[in-house]
Amino acid sequence: MSHHIVEAQDLHFTYPDGTKVLRGISFLITHGESVAIVGANGAGKSTLLLHLNGYLTSTTGVIRIGDSRLLPENLKQVRRAVGLVFQDPDDQLFMPTVFDDVAFGPLNMGLSAAEVQTRVRTALETVGAWHLHDRPPYRLSGGEKRSVAIATVLSMSPDILVMDEPSSNLDPKSRRGLIDLLKGFTHTKIIATHDLDMVMDLCRRTLVIREGKIIADGPTGEIMHNEELLASSNLEKPLGLRPCHICAEGIQKGTGGGDTVTR
Repeated sequence: MSHHIVEAQDLHFTYPDGTKVLRGISFLITHGESVAIVGANGAGKSTLLLHLNGYLTSTTGVIRIGDSRLLPENLKQVRRAVGLVFQDPDDQLFMPTVFDDVAFGPLNMGLSAAEVQTRVRTALETVGAWHLHDRPPYRLSGGEKRSVAIATVLSMSPDILVMDEPSSNLDPKSRRGLIDLLKGFTHTKIIATHDLDMVMDLCRRTLVIREGKIIADGPTGEIMHNEELLASSNLEKPLGLRPCHICAEGIQKGTGGGDTVTR
């Protein structure tokens, strides 16, 4: 896995009950890109992410990670390269302590006790959570759980970081901390989210999915200014791009027309 590249070719997926979720998904994400995947609930975002390290297997189509096609025989190698952070941290945290959760992956990679200790400490310090290492996960706040879930992935040193709704249920301070943390990562990042303001902060490229198909793929700024495209996908323009109604009212009343309101 020498290249941090993710490619999907004509990906289709149907659940056992007959529900078709992915309908011909194709894209190429290159080394170091930060790419958002946006769309309405049920559009296929989470299903797509679960394909990227083999949690789900496509009905038809091909996924390549680096220079390798994702196949059952190289699944372990792919999962070392692609770190997936689930939407709900409780799906990722199941050990008695935070330390144990973050150590789980490195231990299963067969690393020495000393290397595991180093990786756990480094991962937790990266997300600002080393002080939580001896705490049980169920005693953590939502923001703390999110940070530890990210650390469980970082401890495995992935080439590609895949995240499903990483800012959901976070308070404003925790959300800002997460964004600042992700800005510092040099990984290839793929982020599925409804938080379009976070997309503006983190991702230069955005894919829009509707009914299992990619209907737009381009620079984030262009996508977010396309109100017709967003509306057709049950999305709204990011708050940071909307007119400030307080300023507009001030201009109409002739009071404070030159003021700026910071959100």
